[in-house]
Amino acid sequence: MLALHKWKLLFLALVTNLALVGSLASGDMKTAAQWNWLDIVGEGGLILLALIWLLLILHSRPSGRVTQFLSLGLSAIFIAGFQDWLDEFISFPDNALWDHWIESGFMPIGLVLLTFGIYHWHKEQLLITEQLRKRERLFREHRGLDITTSLSGAHYLRAQLQHELAKGEHTNSLALVLIDIDNFAQINRHYGNREGDNLLHALSELLLLNIRRNDLLCRYAGDRFALLLPNTGTLMANTIAAEISQAVRHFAFKPQQQQDSIFHSVSIGIAFSSGQSATADTPDTLIARATHALLRAKEQRDLHQPRAA
Repeated sequence: MLALHKWKLLFLALVTNLALVGSLASGDMKTAAQWNWLDIVGEGGLILLALIWLLLILHSRPSGRVTQFLSLGLSAIFIAGFQDWLDEFISFPDNALWDHWIESGFMPIGLVLLTFGIYHWHKEQLLITEQLRKRERLFREHRGLDITTSLSGAHYLRAQLQHELAKGEHTNSLALVLIDIDNFAQINRHYGNREGDNLLHALSELLLLNIRRNDLLCRYAGDRFALLLPNTGTLMANTIAAEISQAVRHFAFKPQQQQDSIFHSVSIGIAFSSGQSATADTPDTLIARATHALLRAKEQRDLHQPRAA
């Protein structure tokens, strides 16, 4: 990503070198006895952090208005801090005012630009948060994301279950739905693990399209997804599960090495936890009941499959 911003970095390097050359040409070097090490370390740390922040932003973001504001602001702060840091080593004559202009002018300009950038970044994050609502709900932690599907994993699911169960606010019921792709191992055997990952990614996007705004979809394990449905009764949970099953059946997955589409089915197990139940549920007991229901569904599917004579 840094390659997209090479001109920004080259311009910053050019301005920094001009400031260094101009300072050396117009001032005299101080002796080591005149150095103030506290200021050297403090101001040096400031410009180092500003440079690190700038590189992290440019490395993680494409070009755009937010990136421009953030990078220009941090660049101005870096230049102002760098010129201030040079003052610790170079003594300037009284008539050399340009170094004060850089220190006093670039810093407020940089802070204003950085503030504009953070404001627009805030608006951008609100849109991204809305897009990721079905993936993360109340808490964001990138270390728990699954690379293949960009969904959170089992640990995050348990944390969200614990949060919902502890609230005690689900007046109807809390539903946990486990979704298992039927015969997924055959995809890996026939088409390779990459196509299997492509299928998991595609199905995760399909499932997200078929759930509500406040629901949460996680990749529980392997080819199994977990769907958390807050404030959802039996009828609504069964309806959502049936819609998901139908959507998967009609989804035409196209492997890269084959022109024909491949169709799939899923087995689904549902468990409910009512806030008015006599015994308090835990994430593990709810997952265990959903797993048991899923295994029963898979057994029923196997019983109804046609067998060779």
